[in-house]
Amino acid sequence: MTSGAPGDRARERAGVPASPVRARRPWRDLAGRAATAVGIVAGWEALVRLLGITSAVLPAPSAIAAEMLELHTAILSAAAYTMSSAVQGYAAALVVGVLLAIVFAHSGTLQRGLFPFFVASQAVPVIAFSAVVILWLGNGPLSKIAIAFYLSFFPITVSAVKGLQSADPMSVALLRTFGGGSWQVLWKIRIPTMLPFLFVALRVATTTALIGAIVGEWFGDNNGIGTLILQALHSEDTVRLWSGIVACAAMGTVFYAAVGVVERRLLWWPAPALES
Repeated sequence: MTSGAPGDRARERAGVPASPVRARRPWRDLAGRAATAVGIVAGWEALVRLLGITSAVLPAPSAIAAEMLELHTAILSAAAYTMSSAVQGYAAALVVGVLLAIVFAHSGTLQRGLFPFFVASQAVPVIAFSAVVILWLGNGPLSKIAIAFYLSFFPITVSAVKGLQSADPMSVALLRTFGGGSWQVLWKIRIPTMLPFLFVALRVATTTALIGAIVGEWFGDNNGIGTLILQALHSEDTVRLWSGIVACAAMGTVFYAAVGVVERRLLWWPAPALES
């Protein structure tokens, strides 16, 4: 006899513990991460000062912080512009990816026919794809959204398909025995099974969407973190270059954490580990 909610079986199929609510220590985890970050920054600062490394080679964190403080208005404006494109491309990839995954899960023939083309598209270097997109859509925000979509779409679709196809056959058969139709099976069994798999991809896609938006800005734009980094590179301003890099890292961390918050609100069971 099969027992338990679809979420329990999803955890087992994803290879994660089937224990109920995981004991969380948010403040302890936060303190540990903060201590690690402080240690890295302190070590970096000490290394630069002790070895006498010039700012042209590797600026000290204190110099980067001073630069970011001086340019905080420009950096915040650029970050908001880039994040807007990344989030829109990410959201579009989520909607299209899940819808297509549902189609694939119900039609093996369609999946076998189209999936190789999706795989082949991911072999195209993002620089080459971005150049084509810029030629088609111009240098406006739409091209950055399209590139962010391109980099996020594939992992989301693959994980969603895997999750939908991992639904417990016995649960599906039982629901059909009680008169459940395809939509009821999808809503009550397949989607709950899919969610842990999907959120793994969604966390990964936060970084790919951001990378896509930044790369798009390198092909010609007057705004965005990518433009700020490119201008610093052309002027050989290493401190400003590192300020842009740190801003990118902060944006990615915030984006990733935001998805993690949503995941914890929707799922009480742990997300599956990435498969090698």
